[in-house]
Amino acid sequence: MKILITGGTGFIGKALLPHLNHDQVTVLSRSPNRAYQRLGHHIKVITGLDKLDTLDEFDVVINLAGEPIADKRWTDKQKEEICHSRWQLTQQLAGKMMAGTTPPHTFISGSAVGYYGNQQHEAFDESLDVQRDDFAHTVCRTWEEAALVAQSEQTRVCLLRTGIVLGKGGGALAKLVPLYKMGLGGPIGSGEQYFPWIHLQDMVKGIMFLIHHKAAQGPFNLTAPNPVTNKEFSQTLAKVLHRPHIMSTPEWLLRFGMGESAQMLLDSQRALPAKLEAHGFHFCYPELERALKSALNEPESRVTRVE
Repeated sequence: MKILITGGTGFIGKALLPHLNHDQVTVLSRSPNRAYQRLGHHIKVITGLDKLDTLDEFDVVINLAGEPIADKRWTDKQKEEICHSRWQLTQQLAGKMMAGTTPPHTFISGSAVGYYGNQQHEAFDESLDVQRDDFAHTVCRTWEEAALVAQSEQTRVCLLRTGIVLGKGGGALAKLVPLYKMGLGGPIGSGEQYFPWIHLQDMVKGIMFLIHHKAAQGPFNLTAPNPVTNKEFSQTLAKVLHRPHIMSTPEWLLRFGMGESAQMLLDSQRALPAKLEAHGFHFCYPELERALKSALNEPESRVTRVE
């Protein structure tokens, strides 16, 4: 099976690649040297799609690329970069697939639970119909629409509405753990907002499941089946790290420091992975405490191989 992957040097991409056949994986990267340093020289790297008229040579395309959405304040320039890095590449990939006669049979493309916006305390799954005008929803909706252009009788499209990914060496924990170890951890805002999360191993396992499960298509919540409130998440992380849980970040301070992007941390999303489970997927880490213990205590390279 020949696979083209974008975002291969990112947090999820690096964890996914060891589960793919290296001889048949091509990574799209603007920086080949960085890609080789992070992934090894056994990976084939291309710098752009310009020389490819179609993607007929590939069986699967996995699209994980995109400027991190929560790393910087949402200035007009940063918003443009967030959108451009997702929308343009996805449009190019879909266009190349549509131009071929034997396109990839599977297109797995990123999205996020930000698609749903603030849903308060109500639990929901992928069937929830959302029409909003906030930035996070607009980014995800347009991203998904660009990917769905590739949907055809020959190509099925799976959309990854991803929660907060918990794993060693990157993601949210890389930012949170140092604060908690200093005794500065605590809930954000009221702490009552739901916090959809997923262990990195289940994220990888979910992508592999979608590659091989031919009946799967459309949006999938890549979130653990037991979402928790921000307060519960914070308390559990402090417990696992054996650190106090006495600090908190008021909403006004968060908005002052982060501006509009603070909304991502304040929205409540009690997202459930109904479609994955209906297709027969089983989570390795359905409960938060065990997931955090695994993410924080296992060596970075130790992820059980998934098929």
